Amino acid sequence: MNKDELEGKYEKAKGYVKEKAGEVTEDRDLEAEGAAERGEGHAQEKLGEARRKAGEAVETLGEKISGE
Repeated sequence: MNKDELEGKYEKAKGYVKEKAGEVTEDRDLEAEGAAERGEGHAQEKLGEARRKAGEAVETLGEKISGE
């Protein structure tokens, strides 16, 4: 897991808490802010996954080329 994945998970969790707090307090602005943060966190997490997988693919290719 890389930094982007961790930060994405954190943003998703923070957004979820805000969204639920907004629902409980009937604060639609807080609820919307939380939903937006969850979406941003999800996107950041997926970007991190893609970067990690690309790095792993390059590493595997390098190993095949060098004959390891």
